[in-house]
Amino acid sequence: MTDPRTLSIKDFTYSLPEERIAKYPLAERDASKLLICKEENITEDIYRNIDAHIPKDSLLVFNDTKVVEARLLFQKSTGGVIEIFCLEQHEQYPDITTAMIQHEKVLWHCLIGGASKWKRGQVLEKKSNYNSKVLVLNARYIEKTGDSFIVELSWNDPALSFAEVLHHFGDIPLPPYIKREAEISDAERYQTVYAHYEGSVAAPTAGLHFTETVFKKLREKNIQKDYITLHVGAGTFKPVKTEVMKDHEMHAEYFTISKSLIQNLIDHLDKNIMVVGTTSLRTLESLYWLGLKQSIVNSQQPMGITQWEVYDHKEKKISTKEALENLIKWMTAEDLDNLTAKTQIIIASGYQFKIANGLITNFHQPQSTLLLLVAAFIGENWKKVYDYALENNFRFLSYGDGSLLWRNT
Repeated sequence: MTDPRTLSIKDFTYSLPEERIAKYPLAERDASKLLICKEENITEDIYRNIDAHIPKDSLLVFNDTKVVEARLLFQKSTGGVIEIFCLEQHEQYPDITTAMIQHEKVLWHCLIGGASKWKRGQVLEKKSNYNSKVLVLNARYIEKTGDSFIVELSWNDPALSFAEVLHHFGDIPLPPYIKREAEISDAERYQTVYAHYEGSVAAPTAGLHFTETVFKKLREKNIQKDYITLHVGAGTFKPVKTEVMKDHEMHAEYFTISKSLIQNLIDHLDKNIMVVGTTSLRTLESLYWLGLKQSIVNSQQPMGITQWEVYDHKEKKISTKEALENLIKWMTAEDLDNLTAKTQIIIASGYQFKIANGLITNFHQPQSTLLLLVAAFIGENWKKVYDYALENNFRFLSYGDGSLLWRNT
């Protein structure tokens, strides 16, 4: 496996005019344009017809995370506005679901807009009418840690969970490149139709184009669907500011997968495994390395995957099937139906894919780790794909059009 640490991020750029960034979704989700790249051939269609481009008996893997209203605006008594962006749960909670079901108060890592105007220990207050009562949400600045702040959020209705409080007080956090305020329609359109588990601060946008109509057509071809749960963090928008990739710190993400999904992957290894979204692809690839680790150290618990370790493995590699079977054996021994693990893996040119042979994804920002992943998946064809999309009026980024990319073999 070629080591991508020496890659220069400047080799993964293109000119993206501001007017090509979609500010709003199309009126119909599945009317978005779809670019299909197989080997060196590029064609186009719309998502409503995606079933025609996927072989029967394939498996599609989606991310069923749900975006939370993570953006909170507090007005100080002096009139100034403090914006709190809830990034991820405090370390005292084992996972984001536990943090979301807290009552009365919770600790959260946040980004703060106007932080210089907010003194440590100072309490901000936000009020609203709720069920014929006045609901009060307080925010107290605890401390700064790294690039974020620890904030204690508390509320006066013990019957409400933090997820419910966010739903009432917060706004959907649109990506920074969509330069407008969130509107009522975004609460629905910045979610996939199959969103289920609350926790993301960014949508798994590759899935925004799928509708019940599309799913019906896929079922008619015996194309199965299955799910992972990965709560997408703001780190997905983290720009690469270093010249070479070895100096870039990749963001880490937790994911949860079921034993039945792993078995489903094994059953489709000789067919087609299509992944919807770059974060989902990153998760599936991490499963191979977790399974390899199990065979090497016989760990009592599955370990996370760090940024570069997959390029450092000198041990004898095992087959994808064996790696996945290792995970099932471990989960069976531990009486687990679901596995939660952490991945920081960076996938870039030189990486050898183990599981997926098809990727459905939107068009990503220049010089981003998401574009690096696409380039690793389809090779130098990524330039041809992006040139085609720019020349043929495709819409870019979260609310834009998308692509179906077959892995470069």
